[in-house]
Amino acid sequence: MSARRALHYVFKVGDRAKTAAFYRDVLGMRILRHEEFEEGCKATCNGPYDGKWSKTMVGFGPEDDHFVMELTYNYGVGEYRLGNDFQGLTLQSSQAVSNARRLGWPLSEAGEGLYLAEAPGGYRFYLLDKEQPSKDPVQKVCLAVSDLQRSTHYWSSLLGMQVYEKNEDKNTCKLELKHIGGAVDHGTAFGRIAFSCPKEQLPDIEALMKKEGQKILTPLVSLDTPGKATVQVVILADPDDHEICFVGDEAFRELSMVDPNGESLLDKAMAADKSDEWFAKHNKQKAVA
Repeated sequence: MSARRALHYVFKVGDRAKTAAFYRDVLGMRILRHEEFEEGCKATCNGPYDGKWSKTMVGFGPEDDHFVMELTYNYGVGEYRLGNDFQGLTLQSSQAVSNARRLGWPLSEAGEGLYLAEAPGGYRFYLLDKEQPSKDPVQKVCLAVSDLQRSTHYWSSLLGMQVYEKNEDKNTCKLELKHIGGAVDHGTAFGRIAFSCPKEQLPDIEALMKKEGQKILTPLVSLDTPGKATVQVVILADPDDHEICFVGDEAFRELSMVDPNGESLLDKAMAADKSDEWFAKHNKQKAVA
């Protein structure tokens, strides 16, 4: 797995303005790039929707060496039902804790020096009240599993990931699997975790999953982004149906370069989106997925 990288986690968002304020003003992340699409993604990056949508990458630094968030916004969908699949993301930043207090963003104690803040939509972020490190502050992403042994086998034996001790620090974002003692509910807000690998490994990953009888949601496919690099991806699902994207590293590094216009592109898109006004004028509500 040394040639593979953890890249990002995908969140569906119903309110871009409130969501952007949380990531920018509370967590202290910055907009790395923003892209608009006229139709749904061939690999269902935006979920099972075929209309206009946008993708916004936010993080503490460049995608080359930081684990970031992908915020997908489907025009016309204002809310998603949260399940228990995403258990939270932990990051180290006393500045984020300070920002939340200053802005009046709700915080609750979750442990010694650890605070829980919820992003719009109910996504949980655990803030460790220590000085933000020079490296990536994102420490781990926690996903719910119904059978810890089965999931550990899948992620370690099949996908080749290394199992770490609970508090072992490897200066990289880790995936934590949490046994919840019941079924995993993905709601309609279900996300996706992404990893990169050398593109020549993609057919091998797909072939292994076929051989082992595991789920392949999207066989090897090329995805286009207007004006940017075309990437190849394979989308899998683990035993609890957590979606996993593997993308060819070489093209992804080109695609994911920080766009200095990212902030303004997002702000421009939000200003141009009059859907909230239209629904209010016609006394209607956006769809709840």
